[in-house]
Amino acid sequence: MTPHVEPDPQAGAAVKAADRAHVFHSWSAQGLIDPLAVAGAEGSYFWDYDGNRYLDFTSGLVYTNIGYQHPKVVAAIQEQAGKLATFAPAFAVDVRSEAARLIAERTPGDLDKIFFTNGGAEAVENAVRMARLHTGRTKVLSAYRSYHGATSTAINLTGDPRRWASDNGTAGVVRFWAPFLYRSPFYATTEAEESARALQHLEDTIAFEGPATVAAIILETVPGTAGIMTPPPGYLAGVREICDKYGIVFILDEVMAGFGRTGKWFAAEHFDVVPDLMTFAKGVNSGYVPLGGVAISAEIAATFDKRPYPGGLTYSGHPLACAAAVATIQVMEDEKVVENAAHIGENVLGPGLRELAERHPSVGEVRGMGVFWALDLVKNRETREPLVPYNAAGEANAPMAAFGAAAKKQGLWPFVNMNRTHAVPACNVSEAEAKEGLAALDAALSVADEHTV
Repeated sequence: MTPHVEPDPQAGAAVKAADRAHVFHSWSAQGLIDPLAVAGAEGSYFWDYDGNRYLDFTSGLVYTNIGYQHPKVVAAIQEQAGKLATFAPAFAVDVRSEAARLIAERTPGDLDKIFFTNGGAEAVENAVRMARLHTGRTKVLSAYRSYHGATSTAINLTGDPRRWASDNGTAGVVRFWAPFLYRSPFYATTEAEESARALQHLEDTIAFEGPATVAAIILETVPGTAGIMTPPPGYLAGVREICDKYGIVFILDEVMAGFGRTGKWFAAEHFDVVPDLMTFAKGVNSGYVPLGGVAISAEIAATFDKRPYPGGLTYSGHPLACAAAVATIQVMEDEKVVENAAHIGENVLGPGLRELAERHPSVGEVRGMGVFWALDLVKNRETREPLVPYNAAGEANAPMAAFGAAAKKQGLWPFVNMNRTHAVPACNVSEAEAKEGLAALDAALSVADEHTV
């Protein structure tokens, strides 16, 4: 794969200048950032105006599950634009109906009704609203190590530091500790202990909050940005039992883990659990046009059979986004993308990352599945002290910044968050591309090793 345009630094400088003059970037101090000007992308790669090519081990923001510019999805968007570019959500539109049908066919259990949104945060907002209206309760429990979006309710549900600036005391959110054996808050030494103690902690939290006040528990099936901590056996099934015991709605957030990322259509399949509501976005159409949604159980859908649901979006089920979803799901079926993600995880990324951990003292733990992996980087393997402090910035974050720069020098665009790097390439990444990424990580981890003790 080579760039499809000749290097043109002058054009790149113009793009950068316009960006700096007019674009306000998310999660950033505007005067301290230097965005890369991207000239093009295809498959698992993108390139800049200077002709530098990068293997994208971030999948955009973990959403280009079938890579960039897949010709069948691009063609479907073009065809839909010529046929019916947009239409209001109150009408039945063929491509909207077909997208909902294809999604419902793949969701677990009876999650057969689909409410479309423009993205994951809106999906979470509406899932929580549905749960509160269905139960007549207010409180929602969420985990500390989590991210659910940046809209009002979603950011209050979020556990990581991006919540802090927008936190308020009226959101009805209660946080708890979900299992994470490597940094166990329960002093557990085995997965079985971690699962049992985390479930007891959750049930104790519900008891002290008042079970009759709790509308929902929301969990990322496999937490994404917070660190790809695969839940231990029995945990999600235990949460399901607790929810059933107290009449609490169980919401699984599959915005990042869904649509093939873990080697299954949805991560919930790995744990044989069916939630009451499930949110999705990102990989549903590889991010080509903004789309998200809520998959709704029959019981909760019935709540609104004769009672209007008080929520909606102007662009709910936008025809261009739904056309992209239909084409993406068909591509994933035809090209066995989900099976490829499972294969790459089991036979290439998993073994390769564990081999890197054996040779690099900066790697404390490797965890993940499919094409959804994290390396927990540490100063000291024995103490498990993170390579940089929690939510580090500036000079305190220098070791991770040096690691990221080293990866880019190797032609790899890394996903870096706090003291971790995530290996999250496209779900249709090839064996050769995955191995290329592992080689680049090998070189970059040597830089991280310099900061160990």
